[in-house]
Amino acid sequence: MQTESSSAHAERARQLLKSSVVWDNVWPVDLPGLESVGNTWDRLERFAAAGVTALGLTLAGDNHNSAEALRLTGWARNELRARSSSLMLAQTVDDIATAKRAGKLAVVMQFEGTRCFERDLNLIDAFYALGVRQTLLAFNTANCTGSGCAERVDGGLTAYGRRFIREAERVGMLIDLSHVGRQTSLDALAMAQRPMVISHSNANAVHTSFRNIDDVQAAACADTGGLVAISGSSEYLGDTQCRSETLFRHLDHYVQLIGPAHVGIGLDIVFEPEPLNRWARGRPEEWPMAQDPAWPGFSYAMPEQLVELIELMLTHGYAESAVEDILGRNYMRVCSQVWR
Repeated sequence: MQTESSSAHAERARQLLKSSVVWDNVWPVDLPGLESVGNTWDRLERFAAAGVTALGLTLAGDNHNSAEALRLTGWARNELRARSSSLMLAQTVDDIATAKRAGKLAVVMQFEGTRCFERDLNLIDAFYALGVRQTLLAFNTANCTGSGCAERVDGGLTAYGRRFIREAERVGMLIDLSHVGRQTSLDALAMAQRPMVISHSNANAVHTSFRNIDDVQAAACADTGGLVAISGSSEYLGDTQCRSETLFRHLDHYVQLIGPAHVGIGLDIVFEPEPLNRWARGRPEEWPMAQDPAWPGFSYAMPEQLVELIELMLTHGYAESAVEDILGRNYMRVCSQVWR
């Protein structure tokens, strides 16, 4: 039975979810020609119903060349246009505020890796003009900008990687350092002239994973004015049930370490993960843990757990303003400083 206090927290959590800008920075939509993981366009209604205002839509990356990335970007723009009664492409921070007022879900297009730019810095501005607002440097394995987090040796940011960051900062594209190797990420953060983000990586101090980050990386990201966002993946949570309490443990670790102004949400939800599990088992260079016969596979927290996460923050004494920052205002601030 809820106490009067816990009941009050639950009601206030529902109110905050309704009134706040809620930004979930990562969602990998099903791509044409690949086996579905249940992340179809109609599933976006579930995010909207759960209170999400803005969602980062992952399109191309290190598995695509520039022509493929262009086709996928055009495809996503057309899908959003066809669903304009409930969705809108967000290209400015004001677009997200507009979507909130209109009761629509704002969608932010982003890439997971820089192979799709094919070492042509001119393509950063070209993709930005089409609405792409964020990119990882590398996805688990090394590319021409630097190392991914699955590499046994991380050589750090390359000379081209430095040029890429400078041009991305000039254009206004947000640099994302999830999936990136430790040294490469620290090199990038050390040269940052604008805020950077680590969009869906949890705390190694809470659960050790090759995909999680240490406190030095988190603090360096905060020093740029950026933020670290928690993932809802079991592999990074260390919890096959993906309980809200475990989400909170990772979130609270970051809040205690770098402050609530530098923490956000990037759940990276996959609704039907078994095809993803098969994919990971077949790509040992990207997913070394999936080669263990005892590996349980990915599972994910769901959008409806956001209200539980808010309640946990309130129960543990978080100020309402801090909760609003974590839910979305931090991303709004970062993007207002980076996007052109």
